Amino acid sequence: MVDHDDPEPPLIKDEQEELCTSVDQSNPEISRIKREQEEFCTKRNQSNSELAHMKKEQDELCTSLERQCDNDKAKKSLICDICGRACKYKSELITHHRTHTGEKPYSCVTCGKSFSRQTSLTVHMRCHTGEKPYSCGTCGKSFIQPSNLAAHMRSHTGEKPYSCGTCGKSFSQRCTVTAHMRCHTGEKPYACNTCGKRFNLITHHRTHTGEKPYSCETCGKRFSQQPYLNSHMRCHTGEKPYVCHTCGKRFSHSSAHKRHMAIHKEEKAYSCGTCGKRFSQQPYLTAHMRCHTGEKPYVCNTCGKSFTQRSHLTGHMRCHTGERPYSCGTCGKSFSQRTHLTGHMRCHTGEKPYVCNTFCGKAFRYKSDLITHHRTHTGEKPYSCETCGKSFRQRAYLTAHMRRHTGEKLYVCKTCGKSFSSSSPYYRHMAIHKEEKPCSCGIYGNCSCRRNNLVLHMKSHTAEKSSS
Repeated sequence: MVDHDDPEPPLIKDEQEELCTSVDQSNPEISRIKREQEEFCTKRNQSNSELAHMKKEQDELCTSLERQCDNDKAKKSLICDICGRACKYKSELITHHRTHTGEKPYSCVTCGKSFSRQTSLTVHMRCHTGEKPYSCGTCGKSFIQPSNLAAHMRSHTGEKPYSCGTCGKSFSQRCTVTAHMRCHTGEKPYACNTCGKRFNLITHHRTHTGEKPYSCETCGKRFSQQPYLNSHMRCHTGEKPYVCHTCGKRFSHSSAHKRHMAIHKEEKAYSCGTCGKRFSQQPYLTAHMRCHTGEKPYVCNTCGKSFTQRSHLTGHMRCHTGERPYSCGTCGKSFSQRTHLTGHMRCHTGEKPYVCNTFCGKAFRYKSDLITHHRTHTGEKPYSCETCGKSFRQRAYLTAHMRRHTGEKLYVCKTCGKSFSSSSPYYRHMAIHKEEKPCSCGIYGNCSCRRNNLVLHMKSHTAEKSSS
């Protein structure tokens, strides 16, 4: 008896599969039909996949369009009632309204300054805390906000993305090109209520108020503008970020760098209409013209002396204050002006860069000495006394000569009270009290006298030789 519930034996199943395979092989038509069925099924699956992908793209496009519609609707709904500006967010509209109302709800607890935005207050607070979270990876310099760092990085890369549409000049910062454009338009939008002059208003106001909010932490000197402080700090740090790519010379100020670059370019586009002298920059020509006009617009409030250039007044003021900010790193001697320090350094180096190439080849440490020396060859005496008409090669000689007419005697001996009109007789007189005889005779070592008697003394030796 056979049990029908038992599964079919494996042997019978294998025999059935072999029979089907043999039938397919014996009948090619059946094999072709099966092949076509398989290809159809494969294509249908691929088609379904493409349809699904297309449907997904359509869904995403619809979603983005709906979002854009929502944004457009939002923009259209958040409109400034005063100027019609459209804002995307309500917070943006509220902040924008403050530009019309002047509202500044965020105040600094340290100095009381107010701001219309919280972010502006956050950045301002770093001025008090000294926090500079954004650092340059190239030189390590730090900044209080990322925009300052981005602008600084262009000093390393040389990138100048902002161009003037009028002259094509390029700039590294947008604010610089905006200020530059006013050179072409002549626009001066900020008027001073005190003097009526048109300027960068905030900076100019400090010339009236005397306010100097920026202080040097090293020496305590104060400045009216942040760039002036930055420039001053390089006196202490010795930093010279401006490099001449032609000769490699480095400078601490951009103005000095530009002046130096004009030497290599040999460009002197600005010409004096009176004497024909040419200059590489407009400020040099402006200062030179005052030699012809006699204009001296910079006046010392202490003694009333006037000057043709602001830098000359600044140097003069140190005569009253006693300030000497420029020190020699070799001997420690300090000077009131940078040019005096530069000239002094040549005493240590022995450098004499100014050579009389026209006549005798003699070299000098200072350009002024070379100019004065040239007059010994040419006989030029440009400084004349208005009283007696006598002429001099140097202004100092004229100044000393004028004291003979005025009777002024500036040099007073503190020992006996005798006064002198010039420094040379004063120093000779002082040697009397010190019992100094600084001029030695070259024939006898023990013979010494003052300079004014040395010539007479030497004649005594000449007389001795002639008699013998």
